[in-house]
Amino acid sequence: MQIISLFITLIAIVNGVFIPNLSEKCFRCLCHVTGCDMAHACTGGYCGPFYISRLYWTDAGRPTLPTDDPDRIEAFEDCTRDYYCSLKTIEGYMAKYGKDCNNDGVTNCYDYMMINYNGGVDCSPPLYLSPRGLEILSKFEQCELAN
Repeated sequence: MQIISLFITLIAIVNGVFIPNLSEKCFRCLCHVTGCDMAHACTGGYCGPFYISRLYWTDAGRPTLPTDDPDRIEAFEDCTRDYYCSLKTIEGYMAKYGKDCNNDGVTNCYDYMMINYNGGVDCSPPLYLSPRGLEILSKFEQCELAN
């Protein structure tokens, strides 16, 4: 896990972006919520362990694997199926849309989870309003308690 933490720090240094509370633990919980299936290719337009869509990837700045070209058709799929490139994608998305979704005065992993589920434009709809939202909230809370 120290390698992931170092990688996250390096992303922040290279990209010149610091996103508060987007920690190694938070990435683990965001992955846990989606099932964190490292072997997941693409299903229904969602790829990789975080189930990232092409629009999400585009909004995140179209990060790529080293030496890849974001204009290459497969760049999206190749990046989002790779755990570390997925982290860069999430970081880029949170740099653009990160905010306090539940108005508690703190932008933290709970808010990032809400952004992942509801989207970056309006992340405020409560998760307890739908069965899928309740499932996501339950998985997130399990992860938060376990870590």
